[in-house]
Amino acid sequence: MDPLDQTRKCLRYATRKDPRSPKNQLSCLSHKWGLGSLVCFCTLVALLLATGCRTMDFYDRGLEQPAPTQELEPPRELSKVSLPSYRLEPPDVVQIEVPKMVPLPPYRLEVYDVLQVDVIGTLLDQPINGYYMVEAEGTINLGPAYGSVRVVGMTVAEARWAIEAHLRQILRAPEVSVQLVRASGLQPISGVYLVGPDGTINLRQYGAVYVAGLTIPEAREAVRRHLSQFLDSPEVSLDVLAYNSKVYYVITEGPGEDDSVIRLPCTGNETVLDAIAQVGGISQVSSKRIWIARPSPAGTGCEQILPVDWNAITRGGNTATNYQVMPGDRIFIAHDDMIAFHAWIDKTVAPVERLFGFTGLGTSTVRSLQTMGRGYNRTRSGW
Repeated sequence: MDPLDQTRKCLRYATRKDPRSPKNQLSCLSHKWGLGSLVCFCTLVALLLATGCRTMDFYDRGLEQPAPTQELEPPRELSKVSLPSYRLEPPDVVQIEVPKMVPLPPYRLEVYDVLQVDVIGTLLDQPINGYYMVEAEGTINLGPAYGSVRVVGMTVAEARWAIEAHLRQILRAPEVSVQLVRASGLQPISGVYLVGPDGTINLRQYGAVYVAGLTIPEAREAVRRHLSQFLDSPEVSLDVLAYNSKVYYVITEGPGEDDSVIRLPCTGNETVLDAIAQVGGISQVSSKRIWIARPSPAGTGCEQILPVDWNAITRGGNTATNYQVMPGDRIFIAHDDMIAFHAWIDKTVAPVERLFGFTGLGTSTVRSLQTMGRGYNRTRSGW
């Protein structure tokens, strides 16, 4: 008979009384194979169960390039990095300069515009050569000998023809030249502007321009394209006057629940030492346990904590943990444990002390009233 069939037969016989009994199964196997074979079999099964199922990996790990550890290191005092291109956000303040403002043709003259009028062939004692303002009636006064000419609502060419037609009634062959010197209808654009909550800057009569999320060159180009609807080839200069949107926080933990948070602007050059100097140093209730909590994207489950060795930075001048502060960083200064414990005791015992104080005050008041009553009764009795 085949040995495998004998083993199965033995197992069926041994498990008749209790098929789930491992004792009967082991006795049958030891009877057929011997104790040594059984021990080897059990060892092999244990090894397979311990190692589990593994696939063959034919990938050579030696082909991988080592990770650039230096690039992953956070910037420090002596190894600072430049921040990315600044992107405008509310409530940044920008300064815009538009040195040349030429309206798009055809420009219609308005009241208080200034024209330069030059005429050849005038009377000898009454020349027409100078600047003339469009008056409130919409006319320009050419002098007592020539009178006024209505030009409001006309283009510069139409105004020249109107002036020339008017002068032909007085002069023989006048030659007229008209130029626009100042357009009163063009409100000055140069000035300081605040990026509003909606991400736009309001250019008054020229409308609003969306600049949130744009770099300085991109915002300058956006303003130039917008002004091109009103001006002829505008030249725009834009710069950030106040960097208000990029900030970091210094959080000082109080001994109780009175944490203080200070919001400071981030200019791209601050270190931990600079940040703590901005808030006046470490308070009396704080310890020297300091770290930077750098924000990470939501949902990643990764906290970026950079411990700070305050004694090494201040006493030894060590720059290893004097990290460069990035926008959005939280510099956390932990409280002193002893002071916190003392504050906790005061907070816990204070209600009991107040209760005992009320009780003692009430007892002493009652005793005082009783004593006063006895003295009053003795006085009346003549004792």
